[in-house]
Amino acid sequence: MSGALGTPVQGVTLYSFTRPFHAREHDLESLLRAVAAGGFGPGLEMVGFGSLRGFPRLAPGFAGWFRDLVDELGLVPSALSINADIGLHRDRLLSQDELVEYMRVQIRAAAELGFPLARVQISLSPDSMERLAPVAEEHGVVLALEVHADQYASHPRIRALRERYERLGSPFLGFTMDWGATVTGFAPSLLEAYRRRGAPEEFRAAVVDQWEEFARLGPPADQGEHGERFGRFIALAGRHGRPDLGIDVAIAGTGLFGPAPVDDWLEVVPWIRHVHAKFFGIDEHGQEPSVPVGDLIGLLVRHGYSGAVSSEYEGWHWNHWDDPFALVRAEHALQRAAAEAAGSGMVVDPARARALLHVPVTA
Repeated sequence: MSGALGTPVQGVTLYSFTRPFHAREHDLESLLRAVAAGGFGPGLEMVGFGSLRGFPRLAPGFAGWFRDLVDELGLVPSALSINADIGLHRDRLLSQDELVEYMRVQIRAAAELGFPLARVQISLSPDSMERLAPVAEEHGVVLALEVHADQYASHPRIRALRERYERLGSPFLGFTMDWGATVTGFAPSLLEAYRRRGAPEEFRAAVVDQWEEFARLGPPADQGEHGERFGRFIALAGRHGRPDLGIDVAIAGTGLFGPAPVDDWLEVVPWIRHVHAKFFGIDEHGQEPSVPVGDLIGLLVRHGYSGAVSSEYEGWHWNHWDDPFALVRAEHALQRAAAEAAGSGMVVDPARARALLHVPVTA
């Protein structure tokens, strides 16, 4: 455990506001202004392919415009989420050489936009990360591979990455802690969405029971076990006369709501460089009923984490009746209360956030 308490930087990913963005209630500039005006920063994350037309190629002058606007608004670039899409071709996967080049142009774009860190994905093997380390160093961008359900911190693939990081000792390699790996129950907001789609109560109860049975067993040990659980969720939907919900239930039950315990993060806590504060809804008591926000923030504070915590509202996929801005505001309040309870606080001052996140001041 670190001797000094951490001071995490409050922030958000624009991914949380995908629904109003897709509905064209906001363009990129108006969404950034809404984030700043709502006090959702200072940390700013966005998904390259989700927010920027033509990404990873940037239009002439765009990077300067973006950096000036972010600076004007008092926001601080925390992470650019970039993709490791090895299945770009129908008939084959990308070779390692192709994958490195595909990542190289995205890393360069992150640097041009002023992001000190890029979130990368599990498709990158230890060998891939080793090859990308000098690319990251060249551009001054940390690569933080996302530990996302159905992966978890003690998963063999994550341990293999951690061991490679330890051998290389590069400050440009690390992990993104995604809270979806550490969920305490099947999200009530998704169950409510199923109810609105006509799913009977007994089916919804069976989904919860199935998830809780798997949670008692712990996270899946390998892809084979993950596949078996996926299939059992599909079969459950079929038995209850809702085969149309089978894939949806299986994806959520195995790929969004991971049952790893909070302490599992101790496996990689020295290598956590970024945090996705994933959540799925806020209940009538102002709590996140399926994510242990307090315990997760407490762990980060106690272990000296002073990086960005990006609120990542995932419930927009199914929840179209609640305001995502109000939900993020409520989750930020939970984070701040948890940090204070742990003896620290969340950083909301842009200047301090820039220093902690190693973001240079715009010239």
